[in-house]
Amino acid sequence: MHVEQAGLQVIEASSGRQAIQCLQEYTIELVILDLMMDDGNGFEVLHYLRETHAGPLVIALSARREVEDKILTLGLGADDYVTKPFSPVELVARMQAQLRRHRPHSSYPAKVLRLNKLVLDIDNYILRNDGKSFPVTPVECRLLEMFMQNPDRVLTKREIYKQVWNHENFDDNNLSVFISKLRSILEPSEDSLHYLHSIRGIGYRFSGDGQ
Repeated sequence: MHVEQAGLQVIEASSGRQAIQCLQEYTIELVILDLMMDDGNGFEVLHYLRETHAGPLVIALSARREVEDKILTLGLGADDYVTKPFSPVELVARMQAQLRRHRPHSSYPAKVLRLNKLVLDIDNYILRNDGKSFPVTPVECRLLEMFMQNPDRVLTKREIYKQVWNHENFDDNNLSVFISKLRSILEPSEDSLHYLHSIRGIGYRFSGDGQ
C-alpha cells in the first residue's frame, strides 16, 4: 500500500519460483526480496538475478541482524539490506533512494530539503548546518524531514510517531532520545541557534530561523 501510494507499480510473488517467473515475464526495475520466502528460496532468486539479470536493483529483507549475514547478502549482489521489523515508510524511502542513485535520468530527482542555513540530503543521510556536514541515521533523517517540511508548526508526539515510525502509540523516552541527538547536531553550544523547542505536554516546534 505504501509503495503504491508513492507512485510505484507493484508485482507480487509469494514464492521464489513465482518471483523468477515474474522476472522472466516483466521488465522490473527494483526487487524487494524476502530471503525467507514461502519456499525458502530467497538466495536462489538473488543468485538467479545476478546470473541472468544485471539491471534490477535488489533490496533484501531478513530477520537476521548479524553483520556476517548482511555482508554475505550484499556480497551476493543485493544493493541494500533491511532487517525486520521495519517501517514501511523507511522501506519506501530506501527504494526511492536506490532508484535515484542508480537511475540519474529517471523520474526520481535527488531529494534535498533546504531551510535557511539547513540543507538535508535525504538520499545520503547528511545534514549540512551552516556549511558543516553531519551524518544522520535514517530515523534522524525522517525526523528532520518532517520538521523541515513543517517549520514553526507545533507537532504533537503522536503525529511525529505516526509519520516517522508508522505507529500511533508513541514511546516518549524513545522520541526524547532522538530529539536529544538532533539537538546535539543542530545546537552544539549555548551560543548556537535554537531550532527544536519543546512544547510541554504536547510535542515539539521546529523553528525555521533558529529563534
